[in-house]
Amino acid sequence: MHSLQFTAESSSDGMVERDFTLGDVPGVLWSPASGADRAPLVLMGHGGGTHKKHRAMVGRAHLLVTRCGFHAAVLDAPGHGERPRTARDEQDIAALRGAQAAGEPESPVVVPYNARLAEVAVPEYRAVLDALQELPEIGADGPVGYVGMGLGMAIGVPLVAAEPRITAAVFGMTWPDALFEAAKQITVPVEFDVQWDDERIPREDALALFDTFASQEKTLHANAGAHVAWPLFEADSATRFFARHLGADHG
Repeated sequence: MHSLQFTAESSSDGMVERDFTLGDVPGVLWSPASGADRAPLVLMGHGGGTHKKHRAMVGRAHLLVTRCGFHAAVLDAPGHGERPRTARDEQDIAALRGAQAAGEPESPVVVPYNARLAEVAVPEYRAVLDALQELPEIGADGPVGYVGMGLGMAIGVPLVAAEPRITAAVFGMTWPDALFEAAKQITVPVEFDVQWDDERIPREDALALFDTFASQEKTLHANAGAHVAWPLFEADSATRFFARHLGADHG
């Protein structure tokens, strides 16, 4: 079992950023700049083709840390960020670019690609959760949430299905084809984002996945617009969702 190693630390705008590795898996943990009390943790998953410090991850972390006093952590997905691509990754990415250039459907390439990455990433996230809960500022019995869009959702749905420590989740914006069986096992509160006019992910498929979640509390956020028009105010909504379900004093 590898131990968590912090490799860099910086602080700005009320938030401490600590890079870490667990074995050969790189990640980052954001925490409040002040206060030593234990606080909930939100695990995050980044989108396909991005990385752990993409502006979307930093922005979400800032909301969770400064508004709620939470910790937030994200890993580079396999073949992303600081993690090298395999020959299989390069093959799949070339196939995706070819489909996009030809105007062909992306899902026959993206769905198995994301599923393959999730098989690797889910046990990595569970191992990192083990390690982060050993930190005194997080603790083994504290609330844990998960938020992921795109590839982050493809990883997050099987992760939340498998990990009983995660008690609330926000998902959206990916092809659901490989996620239905895992969704049937999810009973925690879910907030689910859909772009009503998404040209890449069929609306009926996204709605079918929402219907499949076994959660007694699940909320559908459907916004007009194309795939890339996802509104930033949904990040504020997700922050309020976690404040309710993970026990923040404010948010």
